[in-house]
Amino acid sequence: MENLTLIIPAKNEKESLPHVLDEIKKLNLNCKIKVCLADDDIDTIEAIKNYQVELFYQNKKGYGAAIIEGIESDENEYFCIFNADGSFDPSELSKMVDKMGNEKVDFLFASRYLELGGSDDDTFITLLGNKIFSLIGKIFFKLPISDILYTFVIGKTNTFKKLNIKETDFRFCVELPIRSVIEKYKIDDIPSYERPRIGGIKKVNAFKDGWLILTCMLKLFFYK
Repeated sequence: MENLTLIIPAKNEKESLPHVLDEIKKLNLNCKIKVCLADDDIDTIEAIKNYQVELFYQNKKGYGAAIIEGIESDENEYFCIFNADGSFDPSELSKMVDKMGNEKVDFLFASRYLELGGSDDDTFITLLGNKIFSLIGKIFFKLPISDILYTFVIGKTNTFKKLNIKETDFRFCVELPIRSVIEKYKIDDIPSYERPRIGGIKKVNAFKDGWLILTCMLKLFFYK
């Protein structure tokens, strides 16, 4: 996986990120690791100071901004968005890389809602919201994926740079697959199991962010 960069957006993840990096190291994945965070997140920076990773300090605020800037500043052939909270299983990466190559897709989205997938983090509210937004994606944009809000994603770096993603907060989650389809890139999904987060708190506000995501999808539909 020498041509793959793990893009890890991190905010106040001093408890979980060292565990995540240790787990990745044990798997000998031989990929580049880029942790994207704000330069004032001193606790997280201090927690990983002895790890062999690239620290990237984002210019704009937001989850989406960390990912966008991290990918756009990278030169590896492939990227993978990987959470810092321990909820993603790095052992799934090999299968994702294999499917990317075998099916020649531009972006591959992990899904908690395919057979063999699942989640230890979903609540009833987030599960319902994810299902509704994924259905909207299928109806209005013909998205061939079953989990639009799960950002365990692997893709082609140069292709991502052509999408010109704008959303710098959690709306990034829906803009990425929708713009990919609008621009006629090939996307697919693969089963994934979301584990319990190691530490910290959930950063998504189900109702506030849900409203923002809905308005973003409507904007993308009417103003492509």
